[in-house]
Amino acid sequence: MAKTIALLLPSTTELLQRFGERLRLARHRRRLTAKQVAERAGMAPMTLRNLERGGAGVTMGAYLAVMQVLGIEKDLDLLGAADTLGRELQDARLTAHGNVLVRAQLSATGKPLPGRRTSAEIDLTARQPDPATATKPKPQSREHSGGWVEKYGFISGQSLVDLIDAEITTHKKGR
Repeated sequence: MAKTIALLLPSTTELLQRFGERLRLARHRRRLTAKQVAERAGMAPMTLRNLERGGAGVTMGAYLAVMQVLGIEKDLDLLGAADTLGRELQDARLTAHGNVLVRAQLSATGKPLPGRRTSAEIDLTARQPDPATATKPKPQSREHSGGWVEKYGFISGQSLVDLIDAEITTHKKGR
C-alpha cells in the first residue's frame, strides 16, 4: 500500500465513500461474503474493507477488480463520459481562435442544442476566402439536401473540413 495518500477535498472524499458503500451493497445483493469477494479479486480482506469504506489509499485497480467480481466493470465506461466542463473549455478555445464558430453543438440525437447556433446560421461574411481552398468544389446546396441541412444543422462533411482548413491556414498566415 502507498505510504502517502492523496489529499482529497471533503466533497470528493464523500463521493468515494458513497462509491465504496454502493460496492458493498452490490456485494450484499449478490449474497457474497467479504472473504469470497476479496479472494476472487485477489486482495486481502483488509483491502476490501478499506475499499468499501471509500479509502483514498486503495488503488483504482483494486476498485476495478471488485467491480469485475461483482459483474459491474462496464460501469467504468460511464466515468468522465459526459465531461461537460471539458467540452465547454474546448469550445471556448475553438471560438477564441477566429471569428467563426467551429463547433458542432449537436445533442446525442444529432439535432442542434436549444439556444445554440448551427453551422448553417454562422455568419461567414467576415472571413476572407482562402486561395488554397477556393478551388475546391462547393458543398451541396440547401435545395438539393433533402431537408437534412435544417434537420442536422450542417451542409456536408466536406463543408466542415473546408471550415477547419480555412481556420488552419488563417492561423499560419497570422504568424
